Amino acid sequence: MPVEFLTDEQVAAYGRFSGPPSRTQLERSFFLNDQDRELVRRRRRPHNRLGFALQLGTVRFLGTFLVDPLDVPAEVVAYQAAQLGIEDVSCLRAYAEREMTPLEHVWEIRREYGYREFPEAEAELRSFVSARCATAAEGPKALFDRATAWLVEHKVLLPRVTTLARLVASLQAEASEQLNLQIVGSVDVALRSRLIGTLEVTAGTRLSELERLRKSPAKITGLELERALTRVGDVRQLGAGGLDLSALPGNRGLALARYGLSAKAPLLRELAEPRRTATLVATIRHLEQKAIDDALDLFAVLMQTKLLARAERESAKEQLRTLRRFAAASAKLAAAIQILLDASAEADQVSLGEVWREIERVVPRGQVAAALAAVLELAPPPDEAADEAWRAELLKRHQTIRPFLPVLTEVIEFEAVEGGHLIVEAVRQLPELLTRKKVRREEITSGLVAGTWRRLVYANPNGEPDVVDHRAYTFCVLEHLHRGLNRRDVFAKGSDHWGDPRARLLSGEAWEQAKGDVVTALQLTEQPDPHLAELTGRLDVAYRAVAARLPDNTALELSRDGERISLKRLDAEPEPPSLVELRRLVGGMLPRVDISDALLEVHGWTGCFDDYTHISEARARMEDLPISVAAVLVAEACNIGFRPVVKPSVPALTRDRLSHVDQNYLRAETHAAANGRLIEFQADIELAQAWGGGLVASVDGLRFVVPVATINAGPNPHYFGMRRGATWLNAVNDQYSGIGAIVVPGTVRDSLYVLDLMLNIEGGRRPEMVVTDQASYADIVFGLFRILGYQFSPRIADLGDIRFWRADAAADYGSLNSLARSKVSLNRIRESWSDMLRVAGSLHTGAVRAYDLVRMLSRDGKPGRLGQAFEHYGRIAKTLHLLLVIDDEGYRRRMSSLINIHEERHRLARRIFHGQRGQLRQRYREGQEDQLGALGLVVNAVVLWTTRYMDAALAQLRQSGYPVREEDVARLSPLGFKHLNVLGRYAFTAPSPGQLRPLRDPAATDDDEEEDE
Repeated sequence: MPVEFLTDEQVAAYGRFSGPPSRTQLERSFFLNDQDRELVRRRRRPHNRLGFALQLGTVRFLGTFLVDPLDVPAEVVAYQAAQLGIEDVSCLRAYAEREMTPLEHVWEIRREYGYREFPEAEAELRSFVSARCATAAEGPKALFDRATAWLVEHKVLLPRVTTLARLVASLQAEASEQLNLQIVGSVDVALRSRLIGTLEVTAGTRLSELERLRKSPAKITGLELERALTRVGDVRQLGAGGLDLSALPGNRGLALARYGLSAKAPLLRELAEPRRTATLVATIRHLEQKAIDDALDLFAVLMQTKLLARAERESAKEQLRTLRRFAAASAKLAAAIQILLDASAEADQVSLGEVWREIERVVPRGQVAAALAAVLELAPPPDEAADEAWRAELLKRHQTIRPFLPVLTEVIEFEAVEGGHLIVEAVRQLPELLTRKKVRREEITSGLVAGTWRRLVYANPNGEPDVVDHRAYTFCVLEHLHRGLNRRDVFAKGSDHWGDPRARLLSGEAWEQAKGDVVTALQLTEQPDPHLAELTGRLDVAYRAVAARLPDNTALELSRDGERISLKRLDAEPEPPSLVELRRLVGGMLPRVDISDALLEVHGWTGCFDDYTHISEARARMEDLPISVAAVLVAEACNIGFRPVVKPSVPALTRDRLSHVDQNYLRAETHAAANGRLIEFQADIELAQAWGGGLVASVDGLRFVVPVATINAGPNPHYFGMRRGATWLNAVNDQYSGIGAIVVPGTVRDSLYVLDLMLNIEGGRRPEMVVTDQASYADIVFGLFRILGYQFSPRIADLGDIRFWRADAAADYGSLNSLARSKVSLNRIRESWSDMLRVAGSLHTGAVRAYDLVRMLSRDGKPGRLGQAFEHYGRIAKTLHLLLVIDDEGYRRRMSSLINIHEERHRLARRIFHGQRGQLRQRYREGQEDQLGALGLVVNAVVLWTTRYMDAALAQLRQSGYPVREEDVARLSPLGFKHLNVLGRYAFTAPSPGQLRPLRDPAATDDDEEEDE
């Protein structure tokens, strides 16, 4: 079996040094411990000591001994020589003069450290690789790398590259075949026939049934929601969802589904059995879940933007329209009433006729009557709530909801916790009630009809007793359903986005098995008191330290009663002339580069494009794939489409080739894998280490207008004007690397996604401190961050109204006593500690999303028992953060610095994403995530390219004797872009004299034109 999934470069690098190891790698593999030094000291001559150490480090790093033991980078030789105190490394040339010496050292190292030959460990490796194949959806390249790492870790000498590649390929093929057979074993003939039938093109259309079912809704209308719900029913009728495949690893099925969701129907039709049926089963099962998610996503957007919010806007417009008339009438009534009051004050008895004569001198009696009628018409009744007007406006939009109501409960199975049972009961009744001309009180779920809905539902316009307004009742139920779904009191069976987060929490045996690891990893305790004692002790020490330094804190002002504070804004940190000059010199030394060339150069350093594997996990790789990947990344990240990067004369840059690579190689998980390499490489650069250690991160959002019809965008006039948009919420560490991102529709409470983002970073060290700008700083959020080991550090604009909390009511904090007047309830935390640990474990292991969990912990803004426990726990963390903010200028500057870095990085991203006016023209969530994922990777690659060349420039300046101050180096930034060309270059080629350019084929596919339509 050929080694076709490895490139020539990967084969050449197997068991060899492909470049100098990083500092981290040197310390991990080439550091000599006491045992190593004892063995090395047995050699008398320095060249033998150094040669022995090099062979020992080499086998630890590469997993094999080199044919030429001296074929190692100079950096490795220098590192080993420094440890051994050998100043003249040229002595190493004498190491191989005696041919047997290196061989004898190899034998000794193998004997002393227990290195084995591959045949001795082949069975163990097969077991490991087979287990990975059965449980993880990894491509052959990733499996090959894991197998290599396993051999190195277990001190097994690497076999020939073809031997290992064949082993990996054969085991993966066996696992795939076994998975396909396992799935197909549950499929009967009828189901297989229905599944294969979805690949046929429907009469009168150009799409197969599968391609139709894969198409998500885009328009925000009631008719579109009806179609989305019908799609759910169509997918469910195929019957794949009824198969019991619980024994299969979920990620293996997901890998099959990803291919089925993206591949064209003819390609799926040509797959051999049993792979074709297995792929279709996995695809349809995933599609059923996705269809429910799409339908409920559309329902949420429709209710929020087209119904509730629009009704509020129309109601407000109506109030504004009638305001002038209402104000004029009120003024006339006020004038008349004032005369009446004045007359009553001047005399005890005043005749009605005298009063009217006085009134009519100011306002004629007819105008008073007309003004009274106008006020009675326009003013709300005394007992009416403020929101009744817009809810009455909502009833005019009944035609919007009529198309989808009969299908809603037919295809989606709603369930609920205790607080949502009435809602589910009412929703299930709606379709039947809508068939009636009259609906009576006893037929509705009256427990939901409260507040302003009571007047609208029970005020039947026909005046019949016991008959309700069915339109008002329908909207009442739908509003409750909308809010119940958002609170997760109501959830949909079979849905991912709208499922029950409580069911995903670790419980029972799964939690008992994970508890010990979770508690250890998060540095918590199974009993609350030891942990709370440590946390409250820190709070007490912090209060006392801040109070002691209060007289010297000129930036902080306490109010007279000591209950409010104000903090002076930070002054801009001055830039010394040495920094300005160093920045000018380094910037001037950076080479000019096209963005395409920078990407290929970064790939040459990191091999990041090797992580772009085919979605079907196919082993074959195309020639010059990195060039195609780079071109597609430029097209996506620059938002320019394929047209500017297509070169028909270059096989790697033809339109068909780029389209194939875009559809089959670029996706969220390959972006993440490639990003991981960039993050790690950046962390090893000396300049990046001067900026930080990767333990501090900031999170902020970059907003994009989405001008196309989509449900994955939201309104916000401040950012998007009259259009809708999406937010690219991304995290950046203090080494300038983007470590993760999430796409959020609109801007609605995007801060709830911050924790999910931090729990799913793509590479680098796990941040300990998370900085945000003006984020939601709810106490629950502080609590969740703290229990997961993060220090949540939002920049809060106004500290005046913030409450500081204490744990000890009797503690004396001097001038801060009044400020710390609120007390945390430790008992609330103790009572719920076991559940809090379970929540932490579920988040830590990825069993549940933080976004869903935050919504679950509170109801209409009021936290439940567990939510209250997290609130009180979070108040300790919040107060520790606030005390640092008011006491430590360095802490405030560090936060501001990270936020400024993020803003600069967003300017670079805007510069790169310049095409189509910087608008995101993707209709579907996956497309938005893939394109912005490409943007994130390209920004990281540009930052890495700039950082490495800046590091080289600094090295050259130091070598030339220029005084480089380390404090200036720490303030340099790789986010400039004057050296970077993202706009392309223009070719000036005229046709031959008297000749016209060839006309295009009108039937030819042009992706860019399709996007513009």
